[in-house]
Amino acid sequence: MSYSVKLIMGLIGTGLFVVFIGGLSHSISTGFAGFEGGLPFMIIAIVICGAAIYDFFDECVRKK
Repeated sequence: MSYSVKLIMGLIGTGLFVVFIGGLSHSISTGFAGFEGGLPFMIIAIVICGAAIYDFFDECVRKK
């Protein structure tokens, strides 16, 4: 796969993933669970999104 296609597809996929997980975390924290109930999920979501962004950078942006 060419570098530009890999970069664009990786950016779209990672962006959709981060937006989905961020929205899910927001809805849990503002809904029935409240902030204290949603805090553990929010922390896990931040770590997982950071790992996804690092993997995108490692796989698509950094030239090997």
